Amino acid sequence: MALLQHAYGIMTNPSAEWVSVRDDNSSFKQVFLSHVPFLALIPSLASFYGVTQVGWSVGSGDPIKLSIDSAVSLSALTYVALLAGVFILGEFINWMSRTYGVSDSKERRHHAGTALAVCITTPLFLAGIFLLNPSIWLNAVAMIVAGSYAVYLIFEGMPIVMSIDKNRAFMYSSSVITVGLVLMVSAMIGTVLIWGMGIGPIYID
Repeated sequence: MALLQHAYGIMTNPSAEWVSVRDDNSSFKQVFLSHVPFLALIPSLASFYGVTQVGWSVGSGDPIKLSIDSAVSLSALTYVALLAGVFILGEFINWMSRTYGVSDSKERRHHAGTALAVCITTPLFLAGIFLLNPSIWLNAVAMIVAGSYAVYLIFEGMPIVMSIDKNRAFMYSSSVITVGLVLMVSAMIGTVLIWGMGIGPIYID
């Protein structure tokens, strides 16, 4: 129930949710483990169903699908990558906090950095439901909308959660976005390397 309330709050009333995040005394483990493992299941399971049961089409051809074994491997790798991505993003937010004048204790900053990472990636996790239909255009639009809202959440939440002025929060948020883009590119490169090792998708004829 707490997870649903958190997701609903960050999507419908982010200003109030950021205040709740700031005042929350949960530990790093509680923040991360109570949300990310469950949210990461959405795109992982949705993509598994989409590529094995629905498939995608190129032009007017028949739907292209992946084998079950191939989809299981790729979905598992996706799940692990999502967990690692949110964790690393949270660590970068925490690491940069001193640079931008966050004066809270180390434990408090650690909580805040992780909470920010969880909150700003929630829209992207939720948009993963569209992978049930692996249409390139549908999912591109969904991810663009979710990504735009995630950027809004960063700029909205940073001064509240980190208790810093808006000028420093703007620079801090811009740095977080840059880190997020670097992580995205790294994930794409890692995918190419994995496929090059022969662990890529296996299509059904």
